[in-house]
Amino acid sequence: MTAADATPTPAPSRRRRKAPHVHDVLVVGGGPAGSSCAYWLADAGWDVAVVEKKQFPREKTCGDGLTPRAVRQLADMGLEDALEAGHRYWGLRSCGWGQVLEMPWPQHPVFPSYGYTITRHDLDGLVAERAAKAGASVHQHTEALSPILAEGAGGSPAGGKGGDREGDRIGGEDGDRIGGGEAGPGPGDGARHLPSCLGAVVRDTESGETRELRARYVVVADGSNSRFGRALGSARQKGYPLGMALRGYYRSPRHDDVYIESHLDIRDADGNAVPGYGWIFPLGDGRVNVGVGLLSTDQRWKGVNTSRLMDAFVAGAPASWGLSPETSCGPPTGGKLPMSMAVQPHTGDNVLLAGDAGGSINPFNGEGIAYAYETGRLAAAFLGAALAGEGPAALRRYDRHLTEAYGDYYRVGRAFVRLISNPAAMHWCVAVGMRSEAFMKELLRIMANLMRPGAPGVAELGYDLLLRIADTMPPELASSLLA
Repeated sequence: MTAADATPTPAPSRRRRKAPHVHDVLVVGGGPAGSSCAYWLADAGWDVAVVEKKQFPREKTCGDGLTPRAVRQLADMGLEDALEAGHRYWGLRSCGWGQVLEMPWPQHPVFPSYGYTITRHDLDGLVAERAAKAGASVHQHTEALSPILAEGAGGSPAGGKGGDREGDRIGGEDGDRIGGGEAGPGPGDGARHLPSCLGAVVRDTESGETRELRARYVVVADGSNSRFGRALGSARQKGYPLGMALRGYYRSPRHDDVYIESHLDIRDADGNAVPGYGWIFPLGDGRVNVGVGLLSTDQRWKGVNTSRLMDAFVAGAPASWGLSPETSCGPPTGGKLPMSMAVQPHTGDNVLLAGDAGGSINPFNGEGIAYAYETGRLAAAFLGAALAGEGPAALRRYDRHLTEAYGDYYRVGRAFVRLISNPAAMHWCVAVGMRSEAFMKELLRIMANLMRPGAPGVAELGYDLLLRIADTMPPELASSLLA
């Protein structure tokens, strides 16, 4: 079983419902991970309830880009026809230090060689509706206030030390610091477990009425700030990469460009290169999604202001895109991106984390949607096994499969983030790499996680690539990379 094609065990024929009703699974959060998990479980016949505090359609801060991995998941849910309402694109245009490379998505036997752009405003409702049509009970404008813990179970209060303060600045209080090096247990090592959870106290955000929803198993999929997960005791490992992203919409004459565009040499207000990238993603509807993402594991980036970084990027973007305050569709919005399975632990006896709530974002490029769909699907597969009789042991297998699916890849990704956290090393890599189309295409395959079956593993490919980079560097930069 892989994360891309996991399938839950079918439910048995109708079971007699008890009063008060106890669902098979309660999913907290109706975004990509939660709706994916709910769809696959409901499609297998299990009794699933989803609570989503907003009403679809609703705005969500995101780059709005679907890579081939995400398209594969949506196609498997029967939704690719619906994506035609978005904009199909064929690859990545990479820009940096005066160089421009256009790279089509690589051919792959499992994933398509194209992607789509579609706003989360439109996309998330499609997937939640698909889950509802499969049989899931989707409760919109319903906020999960607190977990119902089993007697004697522990957990930290919501908003406790496991959380990170929202804001535009990287840094500040200790909880917001981007640390350096590896820290904390990895997914699957079983060092800690979440407490048993019997359901949630929920509130209707329109009427204010509160009630309980109970379930045999609970999925935490309420996004990167995951109040529900923190209430159960999950926490971000401070040594893992943390990103900050800011995005806005602009009217543009190039709204139907067939490439998404990434800029690798973004700079702060003083002209200094920073570890991250800017993007311009055409939406095909008259608008483009424009944003900046900051990646780091280094304290030197404490205090970088993403709003000013965004202003500088827009001002310096190619004139052909037509970006200006006059073409802006509104103020940008932002958020934090916990990466590389940074939020832990991922499981308890009857509860698990999926998507951004578990820190599943790709540290190479900040992509989160594909991994939310995949971890939601993987969660459904092991919940199906648990419900079919395997019990808590199945959730421990979910933990192990997270490591098998993403462990080596994210380990190499963390090394990559350490590399670009060194300004001189980042400048060297981009300036040298952009001169070689073959090198950049190889890097694109790794960064998009599109390695081919039967090829050497990602750890070998990624480390070999990092070694090749180091071989071209001055010794002092190479030592910082391989430390």
